[in-house]
Amino acid sequence: MIGGEGQVARSLREAAAGDAGIVFRCSGRSEVDLLQPSSIGKALADFRPDVVINPAAYTAVDKAESEPDAAFAINRDGARAVAGAAAEQGVPVVHFSTDYVFDGRKTGAYVETDPVVPRSVYGRSKRDGELAVAEANPRHVILRTSWVYAPFGSNFVRTMLRLAAERDRLSVVDDQMGCPTYAPDIAAATVAIAAKIRGANWRDDYAGVTHLAGPDAVTWRGFARQIVAGAAARGGRVVPVDPILTSDYPTPAARPANSQLSTARLASVFGLHLRPLTLSLNDCLDRLLQIRMGERH
Repeated sequence: MIGGEGQVARSLREAAAGDAGIVFRCSGRSEVDLLQPSSIGKALADFRPDVVINPAAYTAVDKAESEPDAAFAINRDGARAVAGAAAEQGVPVVHFSTDYVFDGRKTGAYVETDPVVPRSVYGRSKRDGELAVAEANPRHVILRTSWVYAPFGSNFVRTMLRLAAERDRLSVVDDQMGCPTYAPDIAAATVAIAAKIRGANWRDDYAGVTHLAGPDAVTWRGFARQIVAGAAARGGRVVPVDPILTSDYPTPAARPANSQLSTARLASVFGLHLRPLTLSLNDCLDRLLQIRMGERH
């Protein structure tokens, strides 16, 4: 695996640690620099993997508006280098992309073949990364995900829990719709996909883009209300969550108003389904509660 610090990367390490049948190697930034292609090739040649998984990315969505060169260097050029190095080893690559490749104007869930029209630098860099990966390695699986959260890292769930503990009311955007996706569930599905595509198991229909996202669509406010309610059931504060518009909370990068992703291909091609939001969020909150209780003792 390339990269080791993000929510998906950390979840992948956890998933691999729990499976004795996986020989897993994580190449962090100190070992593999996406801006230095030679370091990627050397790491893969030394380990000789069956599958290369690349969750590494430039993910500072708003900062990318003022740092486009950095975003494209990692999300496009770095992604191309990883896919090309995997192709030189004769193995498939699993690459992660995002709902930000869409403009958000569609009604209903996006399917993989819908036109990609990103509205931000980050989205354009990830779209170009998809194209670069596909060009560099014919055996590629590109997993588009959305609204990723985990018990660790920087994410919406942890932010809402912190704000609910500090404020008497919350105001959250209610005109953006998406599918919250739990990083440990992403990791479990990715491990299953990697097992399917390794070696002689490869099939041509595996190649391309597959949406890997939670099955339930909510607004940010709706998600926040579930988080607050779940925290309250575990002893947290009950605070109202008021709706606001995207225009009330301006950001440098434009967000898609609709980020719903259809996962029909995930089910039909790979036979996989992610857990409902209620189950994954409960798991996340339980883990966060255990962490906090551990910090108190």
